[in-house]
Amino acid sequence: MSRTLMSLVALIVAVYLVLCAALFFFQRSLIYFPQPDAPAASESRLKLSMPDADIWVTTRERAGSRALIYFGGNAEDVSHNLPEFSRAFPDYAIYLLHYRGFGGSGGSASEEAIAEDALALFDQVYASHPQVSLIGRSLGSGVAVRLASQRPVAQLILVTPYNSLEEIAARQYPWVPVKWLLKDRFESGKYAAHIRVPTLLLAASDDEVIARDSTERLLGNFPKGVATLRVVPDSGHNSISERAQYLEWMGDVLNR
Repeated sequence: MSRTLMSLVALIVAVYLVLCAALFFFQRSLIYFPQPDAPAASESRLKLSMPDADIWVTTRERAGSRALIYFGGNAEDVSHNLPEFSRAFPDYAIYLLHYRGFGGSGGSASEEAIAEDALALFDQVYASHPQVSLIGRSLGSGVAVRLASQRPVAQLILVTPYNSLEEIAARQYPWVPVKWLLKDRFESGKYAAHIRVPTLLLAASDDEVIARDSTERLLGNFPKGVATLRVVPDSGHNSISERAQYLEWMGDVLNR
């Protein structure tokens, strides 16, 4: 091999390693896209005082046994869901978690930090509402399914869910050894195997972010008879919530 060719190969390898290093150190900026938040004057908020950060939760308080906790996508201002959820699920107290760095919450988002915040929120809500249902959308489906494997939730709804974040990342970056670089894996399939409560998976018919086979692999990891998959027609990853079936099918589960 000539010296010139060896130098070229060395340069290519060096560039590749630099790109891998950049993805490793900045990966969370590719996963989480914090949204600013300007709460309405009438909006109620709950503060979770975690050891290292104050976490905000948009709420619709209501006395009674039933509560709903929502975990949103990676670039979502969850407070926008409050009006529609309040109308669709009138019998529920509603809690919408703002991830770290989102909507005034302190700290920086990571899988483990969000999981700890979700557990703390559930425990606080459960103390007043013994029937707590969860909705997790996109990234939040991984938060919800993990929480449901650890706490006595009443029902679970997963919107545009995936089997693992590693699968999605490997599809988007096939030239990168994702298995060795990824910090936040959101291994939903692993947690699904431990869930025994009624679960609804809502997939978008034309999801351009989450491949259908990933959702179907997740479905296959639930114990037999626990989970059902329904596909919202004429919808994409972000437009699924604009379709009538979105709230209608959730209501079939929650308003029983």
